[in-house]
Amino acid sequence: MGNDLSNMVVMGRISGVYGVRGWIKIFSDTDPRENILNYDPWYLKVDGKWQSFSLQGGKRHGKGVVAHLQGCDERDQALLLLNMEIAVQRQQLPAASENEFYWSDLVGLLVINQQGIELGKIDSLLETGANDVLVVKGDRERLIPFIHDQVVKSVDVEQGQMMVDWDPDF
Repeated sequence: MGNDLSNMVVMGRISGVYGVRGWIKIFSDTDPRENILNYDPWYLKVDGKWQSFSLQGGKRHGKGVVAHLQGCDERDQALLLLNMEIAVQRQQLPAASENEFYWSDLVGLLVINQQGIELGKIDSLLETGANDVLVVKGDRERLIPFIHDQVVKSVDVEQGQMMVDWDPDF
């Protein structure tokens, strides 16, 4: 159960230490950033296995988030967690509504245009403010705006693909 990767959704990572009492700085992929604090427990990958950590506290801090995990009460302990990914179990998340997707569900999808040309796989997503952008890696890297109906015609997570209205020359 706890180590089933398909069940885990990465929500951010530990980007630094904060103070001397074991608090950590978080780079959060949630929107807004402090929403990562709504999930408890967090799972960190320790020696290749997901381990559960109980969240003792946290708050928005500048552009990021700081948090305190149970059992992490000193700066030296916090330093050991640096750059670890923070995940939660999929059942901890609210269900995505229609035409809403978790970024983690989109990464790895094969992107095909309406003419059936494979453009590559979604490598990552960028938040630009106006709209999110898909980074698609195939014969080359393409940046495709994630605009439902206009560009993104269909998303089939089960089939592992996304249909887009996109010229392969762009």
